[in-house]
Amino acid sequence: MQQRAEQFRQAYNKLYAEIGKVIVGHTDIVHGVLTCLFVGGHALLEGVPGLGKTLLVRTLSQAIDLNFNRIQFTPDLMPSDIIGTNIISEGADGKRVFSFQAGPLFAQIVLADEINRATPKTQSALLEAMQEHSVTVGGTIHRLQEPFFVMATQNPIEQEGTYPLPEAQLDRFFFKLIVNYSGRDEMATILDRTTRNEWPQADKVMNGAEIRQWQGLVREVLVAPPVQDYAIRLVLATHPQGEFATSDANKYIRFGGSPRGAQALVLGGKVRALLEGRYNVSFEDIRRVYLPALRHRVLLNFEAQAENIPSDTVLAQILNEVKEKPSDIVKPVPA
Repeated sequence: MQQRAEQFRQAYNKLYAEIGKVIVGHTDIVHGVLTCLFVGGHALLEGVPGLGKTLLVRTLSQAIDLNFNRIQFTPDLMPSDIIGTNIISEGADGKRVFSFQAGPLFAQIVLADEINRATPKTQSALLEAMQEHSVTVGGTIHRLQEPFFVMATQNPIEQEGTYPLPEAQLDRFFFKLIVNYSGRDEMATILDRTTRNEWPQADKVMNGAEIRQWQGLVREVLVAPPVQDYAIRLVLATHPQGEFATSDANKYIRFGGSPRGAQALVLGGKVRALLEGRYNVSFEDIRRVYLPALRHRVLLNFEAQAENIPSDTVLAQILNEVKEKPSDIVKPVPA
Protein backbone atom coordinates (compact mmCIF):
# COMPACT_ATOMS: atom_id res chain seq x y z
CA MET A 1 0.00 0.00 0.00
CA GLN A 2 2.81 2.41 0.89
CA GLN A 3 4.53 1.83 -2.46
CA ARG A 4 1.29 2.35 -4.40
CA ALA A 5 0.55 5.51 -2.45
CA GLU A 6 4.00 6.89 -3.27
CA GLN A 7 3.45 6.07 -6.94
CA PHE A 8 0.13 7.93 -6.79
CA ARG A 9 1.79 11.02 -5.31
CA GLN A 10 4.46 10.96 -8.01
CA ALA A 11 1.87 10.60 -10.78
CA TYR A 12 -0.31 13.33 -9.24
CA ASN A 13 2.60 15.76 -8.88
CA LYS A 14 3.77 15.06 -12.43
CA LEU A 15 0.30 15.86 -13.78
CA TYR A 16 0.11 18.94 -11.58
CA ALA A 17 3.49 20.12 -12.89
CA GLU A 18 2.36 19.72 -16.52
CA ILE A 19 -0.70 21.85 -15.87
CA GLY A 20 1.55 24.39 -14.14
CA LYS A 21 3.45 24.87 -17.41
CA VAL A 22 0.39 26.68 -18.76
CA ILE A 23 -1.74 27.73 -15.78
CA VAL A 24 -0.29 30.39 -13.50
CA GLY A 25 -1.36 30.27 -9.87
CA HIS A 26 -4.88 29.08 -8.93
CA THR A 27 -3.31 26.33 -6.81
CA ASP A 28 -6.49 25.41 -4.95
CA ILE A 29 -8.48 25.31 -8.19
CA VAL A 30 -6.01 22.96 -9.89
CA HIS A 31 -5.96 20.69 -6.82
CA GLY A 32 -9.75 20.71 -6.79
CA VAL A 33 -9.99 19.72 -10.46
CA LEU A 34 -7.42 16.94 -10.00
CA THR A 35 -9.29 15.69 -6.93
CA CYS A 36 -12.42 15.37 -9.07
CA LEU A 37 -10.38 13.51 -11.67
CA PHE A 38 -9.06 10.92 -9.22
CA VAL A 39 -12.41 10.24 -7.55
CA GLY A 40 -14.38 10.09 -10.81
CA GLY A 41 -16.40 13.23 -10.13
CA HIS A 42 -17.42 16.27 -12.16
CA ALA A 43 -16.22 19.84 -11.51
CA LEU A 44 -17.99 23.19 -11.82
CA LEU A 45 -15.74 26.24 -12.13
CA GLU A 46 -17.31 29.63 -11.52
CA GLY A 47 -15.70 32.99 -12.19
CA VAL A 48 -15.91 36.08 -14.34
CA PRO A 49 -14.62 35.85 -17.93
CA GLY A 50 -10.90 35.85 -18.62
CA LEU A 51 -9.62 34.05 -15.51
CA GLY A 52 -8.44 30.89 -17.30
CA LYS A 53 -11.28 28.47 -16.51
CA THR A 54 -11.54 27.16 -20.07
CA LEU A 55 -7.77 27.14 -20.46
CA LEU A 56 -7.41 25.01 -17.33
CA VAL A 57 -9.75 22.31 -18.64
CA ARG A 58 -8.11 22.39 -22.08
CA THR A 59 -4.69 22.04 -20.47
CA LEU A 60 -5.91 19.08 -18.41
CA SER A 61 -7.12 17.41 -21.61
CA GLN A 62 -3.69 17.95 -23.16
CA ALA A 63 -1.93 16.36 -20.18
CA ILE A 64 -3.98 13.15 -20.13
CA ASP A 65 -4.62 10.79 -23.03
CA LEU A 66 -8.43 10.92 -23.16
CA ASN A 67 -10.93 11.94 -25.84
CA PHE A 68 -11.90 15.58 -25.40
CA ASN A 69 -14.83 17.64 -26.66
CA ARG A 70 -15.81 21.23 -25.96
CA ILE A 71 -19.44 22.33 -26.01
CA GLN A 72 -20.18 26.04 -26.10
CA PHE A 73 -23.50 26.54 -24.32
CA THR A 74 -25.80 29.16 -25.82
CA PRO A 75 -29.50 30.00 -25.32
CA ASP A 76 -30.47 28.31 -28.61
CA LEU A 77 -28.63 25.04 -27.86
CA MET A 78 -30.99 22.04 -27.82
CA PRO A 79 -30.61 18.75 -25.85
CA SER A 80 -30.18 16.78 -29.09
CA ASP A 81 -27.24 19.06 -29.99
CA ILE A 82 -25.44 17.64 -26.96
CA ILE A 83 -26.40 13.99 -26.60
CA GLY A 84 -27.15 13.18 -30.26
CA THR A 85 -30.23 11.93 -32.07
CA ASN A 86 -31.60 9.13 -34.24
CA ILE A 87 -31.35 9.84 -37.95
CA ILE A 88 -32.64 8.01 -41.02
CA SER A 89 -29.84 6.43 -43.01
CA GLU A 90 -29.71 4.07 -45.96
CA GLY A 91 -28.17 0.66 -45.41
CA ALA A 92 -26.11 -1.45 -47.82
CA ASP A 93 -29.27 -3.21 -49.00
CA GLY A 94 -30.93 0.09 -49.87
CA LYS A 95 -33.34 -0.01 -46.93
CA ARG A 96 -33.81 3.03 -44.76
CA VAL A 97 -33.16 2.49 -41.06
CA PHE A 98 -32.81 4.60 -37.94
CA SER A 99 -29.25 4.97 -36.69
CA PHE A 100 -27.90 6.87 -33.71
CA GLN A 101 -25.64 9.81 -34.40
CA ALA A 102 -23.68 10.54 -31.23
CA GLY A 103 -23.34 14.12 -30.02
CA PRO A 104 -20.28 15.84 -28.55
CA LEU A 105 -21.17 14.45 -25.11
CA PHE A 106 -19.63 11.16 -26.25
CA ALA A 107 -16.11 11.97 -25.10
CA GLN A 108 -14.16 11.19 -21.95
CA ILE A 109 -13.55 14.80 -20.95
CA VAL A 110 -16.38 17.15 -21.83
CA LEU A 111 -15.88 20.88 -21.39
CA ALA A 112 -19.31 22.43 -20.88
CA ASP A 113 -18.25 26.02 -21.49
CA GLU A 114 -20.47 28.73 -19.96
CA ILE A 115 -23.03 26.11 -19.02
CA ASN A 116 -25.36 28.64 -17.41
CA ARG A 117 -25.94 30.42 -20.74
CA ALA A 118 -28.14 27.56 -21.96
CA THR A 119 -31.74 27.05 -20.90
CA PRO A 120 -32.52 24.69 -18.00
CA LYS A 121 -33.99 22.20 -20.50
CA THR A 122 -30.64 21.85 -22.24
CA GLN A 123 -28.71 21.92 -18.96
CA SER A 124 -30.82 19.02 -17.71
CA ALA A 125 -29.80 16.93 -20.72
CA LEU A 126 -26.57 16.27 -18.83
CA LEU A 127 -28.29 14.76 -15.77
CA GLU A 128 -28.32 11.12 -16.86
CA ALA A 129 -24.85 11.31 -18.38
CA MET A 130 -23.31 12.79 -15.24
CA GLN A 131 -24.92 10.30 -12.87
CA GLU A 132 -25.23 7.08 -14.89
CA HIS A 133 -22.49 7.66 -17.50
CA SER A 134 -25.03 6.83 -20.19
CA VAL A 135 -27.68 8.54 -22.29
CA THR A 136 -31.07 7.25 -23.40
CA VAL A 137 -32.31 8.16 -26.88
CA GLY A 138 -35.46 6.62 -28.36
CA GLY A 139 -35.64 4.08 -25.54
CA THR A 140 -32.10 2.81 -26.20
CA ILE A 141 -29.35 3.24 -23.61
CA HIS A 142 -25.97 4.29 -24.97
CA ARG A 143 -23.02 3.88 -22.61
CA LEU A 144 -20.30 6.51 -22.41
CA GLN A 145 -16.64 5.57 -22.54
CA GLU A 146 -14.91 5.38 -19.16
CA PRO A 147 -13.46 7.31 -17.49
CA PHE A 148 -15.96 10.12 -18.10
CA PHE A 149 -15.80 13.64 -16.70
CA VAL A 150 -17.81 16.81 -17.18
CA MET A 151 -15.81 19.96 -16.47
CA ALA A 152 -18.21 22.90 -16.62
CA THR A 153 -17.54 26.62 -16.44
CA GLN A 154 -20.01 29.33 -15.64
CA ASN A 155 -20.10 33.06 -15.12
CA PRO A 156 -21.64 34.45 -11.95
CA ILE A 157 -25.42 34.24 -11.96
CA GLU A 158 -25.76 38.03 -11.63
CA GLN A 159 -24.48 38.59 -15.17
CA GLU A 160 -26.98 39.25 -17.94
CA GLY A 161 -28.15 36.40 -20.16
CA THR A 162 -27.59 33.50 -17.77
CA TYR A 163 -29.85 30.84 -16.25
CA PRO A 164 -29.33 29.34 -12.77
CA LEU A 165 -28.45 25.66 -12.91
CA PRO A 166 -31.18 23.31 -11.64
CA GLU A 167 -30.53 22.09 -8.09
CA ALA A 168 -30.61 18.45 -9.25
CA GLN A 169 -27.80 19.15 -11.70
CA LEU A 170 -25.74 21.15 -9.23
CA ASP A 171 -25.86 18.20 -6.85
CA ARG A 172 -24.18 16.00 -9.46
CA PHE A 173 -21.06 18.15 -9.50
CA PHE A 174 -18.50 16.76 -7.07
CA PHE A 175 -16.89 20.17 -6.39
CA LYS A 176 -17.84 23.74 -7.14
CA LEU A 177 -14.65 25.79 -7.41
CA ILE A 178 -14.61 29.59 -7.25
CA VAL A 179 -11.96 31.07 -9.55
CA ASN A 180 -10.75 34.42 -8.22
CA TYR A 181 -8.54 37.12 -9.73
CA SER A 182 -4.79 36.60 -10.06
CA GLY A 183 -2.36 38.47 -7.82
CA ARG A 184 0.34 40.93 -8.81
CA ASP A 185 3.14 38.39 -9.30
CA GLU A 186 0.84 35.94 -11.06
CA MET A 187 -0.37 38.67 -13.40
CA ALA A 188 3.22 39.53 -14.29
CA THR A 189 3.95 35.90 -15.14
CA ILE A 190 0.79 35.69 -17.25
CA LEU A 191 1.84 38.77 -19.23
CA ASP A 192 5.35 37.39 -19.71
CA ARG A 193 3.90 34.20 -21.17
CA THR A 194 1.16 35.68 -23.31
CA THR A 195 2.69 38.88 -24.70
CA ARG A 196 5.95 37.34 -25.85
CA ASN A 197 6.76 34.59 -28.31
CA GLU A 198 6.28 31.90 -25.64
CA TRP A 199 3.50 29.32 -25.95
CA PRO A 200 4.01 26.61 -23.32
CA GLN A 201 2.17 23.33 -23.89
CA ALA A 202 1.41 20.45 -21.54
CA ASP A 203 2.66 16.99 -22.50
CA LYS A 204 0.59 13.85 -22.04
CA VAL A 205 1.69 12.10 -18.84
CA MET A 206 -1.29 9.87 -17.99
CA ASN A 207 -3.91 7.72 -19.73
CA GLY A 208 -7.37 6.45 -18.90
CA ALA A 209 -6.20 3.09 -17.53
CA GLU A 210 -3.89 4.82 -15.05
CA ILE A 211 -6.66 7.18 -13.94
CA ARG A 212 -9.00 4.27 -13.23
CA GLN A 213 -6.21 2.52 -11.34
CA TRP A 214 -5.68 5.55 -9.09
CA GLN A 215 -9.44 5.91 -8.60
CA GLY A 216 -9.44 2.39 -7.19
CA LEU A 217 -6.54 3.21 -4.87
CA VAL A 218 -8.31 6.30 -3.53
CA ARG A 219 -11.27 4.20 -2.44
CA GLU A 220 -8.97 1.85 -0.49
CA VAL A 221 -7.92 4.65 1.89
CA LEU A 222 -9.40 4.01 5.34
CA VAL A 223 -11.83 6.30 7.14
CA ALA A 224 -12.16 5.86 10.90
CA PRO A 225 -15.76 5.86 12.24
CA PRO A 226 -15.29 9.15 14.18
CA VAL A 227 -14.00 10.91 11.04
CA GLN A 228 -16.84 9.56 8.93
CA ASP A 229 -19.32 10.62 11.61
CA TYR A 230 -17.77 14.11 11.54
CA ALA A 231 -18.42 14.32 7.79
CA ILE A 232 -21.99 13.14 8.31
CA ARG A 233 -22.66 15.70 11.05
CA LEU A 234 -21.22 18.50 8.91
CA VAL A 235 -23.80 17.66 6.24
CA LEU A 236 -26.64 17.17 8.73
CA ALA A 237 -25.79 20.54 10.29
CA THR A 238 -26.89 22.18 7.02
CA HIS A 239 -30.42 20.80 7.39
CA PRO A 240 -32.59 23.55 8.91
CA GLN A 241 -34.55 22.50 12.02
CA GLY A 242 -32.67 19.20 12.04
CA GLU A 243 -31.05 17.49 15.01
CA PHE A 244 -27.59 18.91 14.28
CA ALA A 245 -28.64 22.21 12.68
CA THR A 246 -26.77 25.32 13.82
CA SER A 247 -28.37 28.70 14.41
CA ASP A 248 -27.09 30.01 11.08
CA ALA A 249 -28.47 26.96 9.26
CA ASN A 250 -31.90 27.53 10.79
CA LYS A 251 -31.76 31.22 9.94
CA TYR A 252 -30.35 31.24 6.41
CA ILE A 253 -30.68 27.81 4.77
CA ARG A 254 -33.80 26.64 2.98
CA PHE A 255 -32.55 23.19 1.92
CA GLY A 256 -29.39 21.49 3.14
CA GLY A 257 -26.80 19.18 1.63
CA SER A 258 -27.60 15.75 0.19
CA PRO A 259 -25.87 12.39 0.80
CA ARG A 260 -23.71 13.20 -2.24
CA GLY A 261 -22.24 15.99 -0.11
CA ALA A 262 -21.09 13.47 2.50
CA GLN A 263 -19.66 11.26 -0.25
CA ALA A 264 -17.71 14.23 -1.62
CA LEU A 265 -16.31 15.03 1.83
CA VAL A 266 -15.06 11.49 2.38
CA LEU A 267 -13.70 10.87 -1.12
CA GLY A 268 -12.09 14.31 -1.34
CA GLY A 269 -10.56 13.69 2.08
CA LYS A 270 -9.09 10.41 0.85
CA VAL A 271 -7.23 12.17 -1.96
CA ARG A 272 -5.87 14.76 0.47
CA ALA A 273 -4.74 11.99 2.83
CA LEU A 274 -2.79 10.22 0.08
CA LEU A 275 -1.09 13.46 -0.92
CA GLU A 276 -0.01 13.93 2.70
CA GLY A 277 1.47 10.44 2.82
CA ARG A 278 -1.28 8.97 4.99
CA TYR A 279 -3.58 6.03 4.38
CA ASN A 280 -6.37 7.19 6.65
CA VAL A 281 -8.51 10.32 6.46
CA SER A 282 -8.10 12.93 9.18
CA PHE A 283 -10.50 15.56 10.46
CA GLU A 284 -8.36 18.21 8.75
CA ASP A 285 -8.75 16.43 5.39
CA ILE A 286 -12.52 16.72 5.74
CA ARG A 287 -12.32 20.40 6.62
CA ARG A 288 -10.09 21.19 3.63
CA VAL A 289 -12.67 19.93 1.12
CA TYR A 290 -15.71 21.17 3.02
CA LEU A 291 -16.49 24.34 1.07
CA PRO A 292 -16.04 23.06 -2.51
CA ALA A 293 -18.04 19.93 -1.62
CA LEU A 294 -21.03 21.72 -0.08
CA ARG A 295 -21.21 25.33 -1.32
CA HIS A 296 -23.42 24.33 -4.28
CA ARG A 297 -25.48 21.80 -2.32
CA VAL A 298 -27.17 24.22 0.06
CA LEU A 299 -30.03 26.46 -1.02
CA LEU A 300 -30.24 29.73 0.88
CA ASN A 301 -33.57 31.26 1.85
CA PHE A 302 -34.90 34.72 1.08
CA GLU A 303 -33.45 36.23 4.26
CA ALA A 304 -29.90 35.27 3.28
CA GLN A 305 -30.43 36.61 -0.24
CA ALA A 306 -31.89 39.86 1.09
CA GLU A 307 -28.88 40.35 3.36
CA ASN A 308 -26.52 39.35 0.52
CA ILE A 309 -24.98 36.54 2.58
CA PRO A 310 -23.18 33.96 0.39
CA SER A 311 -23.31 30.24 1.08
CA ASP A 312 -19.59 30.17 1.92
CA THR A 313 -20.18 32.50 4.87
CA VAL A 314 -22.96 30.32 6.27
CA LEU A 315 -20.98 27.13 5.74
CA ALA A 316 -17.85 28.59 7.36
CA GLN A 317 -19.87 29.37 10.48
CA ILE A 318 -21.25 25.84 10.51
CA LEU A 319 -17.74 24.44 10.16
CA ASN A 320 -16.65 26.46 13.20
CA GLU A 321 -19.55 25.25 15.33
CA VAL A 322 -19.54 21.53 14.54
CA LYS A 323 -17.06 19.79 16.83
CA GLU A 324 -14.88 16.84 15.86
CA LYS A 325 -16.22 14.82 18.78
CA PRO A 326 -20.02 14.93 19.14
CA SER A 327 -21.51 15.88 22.48
CA ASP A 328 -23.70 12.78 22.54
CA ILE A 329 -20.65 10.54 23.04
CA VAL A 330 -19.84 10.43 26.73
CA LYS A 331 -16.52 9.02 27.88
CA PRO A 332 -16.82 6.21 30.45
CA VAL A 333 -15.99 7.21 34.00
CA PRO A 334 -12.98 5.30 35.38
CA ALA A 335 -13.88 2.88 38.14
